[in-house]
Amino acid sequence: MLVAFKYRLYPNKEQREKIDFILERCRLLY
Repeated sequence: MLVAFKYRLYPNKEQREKIDFILERCRLLY
């Protein structure tokens, strides 16, 4: 939820890349 919220606050390309990286890490953990 926090990730999606941050994505809405900062819909910048750099922010999206960082979020995508975090999401990928979470997927690897699961």
